[in-house]
Amino acid sequence: MLEGSLGRNFSHSTFVFRGFPELQKYRQLLALPFSVSYLSVLLGNSLLVHVIRRVESLHSPMYLLICTLCIVDILVVTAIIPNMLLSLLFDWDEISLAGCLTQMFFTHFLSSVESTLLLAMALDRYVAICQPLRYAEIIDSSMFVRLLVFTLVRSVSIMATLVGLAGSLWFCNSNVIRHCYCDHMALVSLACDSTEKNSAAGLAVIICFVGMDISLIFLSYMKILSVVLRAAVAGEDRWKAFHTCGTHLIVMMCFYLVGSITFLSHNLNIPIPTDVNTFMGLMYILLPATVNPIIYGVRTKEIRNGFFRIFKLRAKKIMSIKVSPSGKGQM
Repeated sequence: MLEGSLGRNFSHSTFVFRGFPELQKYRQLLALPFSVSYLSVLLGNSLLVHVIRRVESLHSPMYLLICTLCIVDILVVTAIIPNMLLSLLFDWDEISLAGCLTQMFFTHFLSSVESTLLLAMALDRYVAICQPLRYAEIIDSSMFVRLLVFTLVRSVSIMATLVGLAGSLWFCNSNVIRHCYCDHMALVSLACDSTEKNSAAGLAVIICFVGMDISLIFLSYMKILSVVLRAAVAGEDRWKAFHTCGTHLIVMMCFYLVGSITFLSHNLNIPIPTDVNTFMGLMYILLPATVNPIIYGVRTKEIRNGFFRIFKLRAKKIMSIKVSPSGKGQM
């Protein structure tokens, strides 16, 4: 009643998350798989960062990019999952507008940084395989500085504009966000103002990140495949190259495709059920963060060898600590 009487003079300052309306009775059960996923993200990515940091032979551009990707994955998942788990377990569903906009900025900003890192990794492999004699000349410290500046300028400017436009809206209708975190269009859809600028900004994000990044990534991997398949004589080598590039492309396509659908579902009036849209929005964040340590860690020989080297050194230290007291006793 109050909202109706105040009309456009009233704007909500707090919002309530309702991500899985059809599964409200099973909220606490839903927390279990997401808790396991979150722990696996923390464990897998932290272990990979530790191995790359400890093994000096892995201090090359490609592995430093993988290390940065792991850190970004941990940060973006931490931006949404702990708050979501509190909501599922203890019904702590409310969030302020400022908190919502802050979460929105960091979620989309970190996702855009991940997109840039995936592009940089694809270009790094392209140079290493297709132009190996010029690798040291092209991939150097100045390239990383340019990449950092490009990432910050592009991501911060676009995401700050996106969040700024959302924050300028009046929310005089419902204050129920049909999502588990503060997704851009999930919040904008609650506005009683015109949202044409917000829709245009959302479309610009898709064009800038998906349209440009995925095209360059796809072209890079296609060129890599053509070069490797021409050079690989043995059938096993051909299959390994195809399998590696194919796996990377599938995960990247899932990241970009699912993210684009969830981002554009409101713009294009795609009738996606709330539960499905929420699940897709979470998988867009969780899936890459969960499988990246497997793709870039477990399946990479150098990182596997580095992990076993650290493990063996740690085992030797433990054994020496256990053996040394008894040795002293015998002397």
